Amino acid sequence: MTPSINAVGFTLKESQSEMIETKLKRISYADDLIIDLLLKIKHEKIFSFGATCNFKWGASATVSTENEDFAAGLNILIDMLDAKVTKEKEKVQNR
Repeated sequence: MTPSINAVGFTLKESQSEMIETKLKRISYADDLIIDLLLKIKHEKIFSFGATCNFKWGASATVSTENEDFAAGLNILIDMLDAKVTKEKEKVQNR
């Protein structure tokens, strides 16, 4: 899996980058299934998080959320992403 992180409207702090890396370990079970993961974090008045996950069999999954708090928003995004990856993985295994 190759993650790509894009911060828009602000500069990502070192602590925020480390938090992202730590949270991404939650989906490390799917490293061999995911080609790349595109994270876009936008900050205006609140943080907008978006993630697009491209799988090796050609499917892609997109999730997004908004939150005033960076950590809370990231947790929600990773929870959603984990559920989406698990669902895609089960679909492929059932074929």
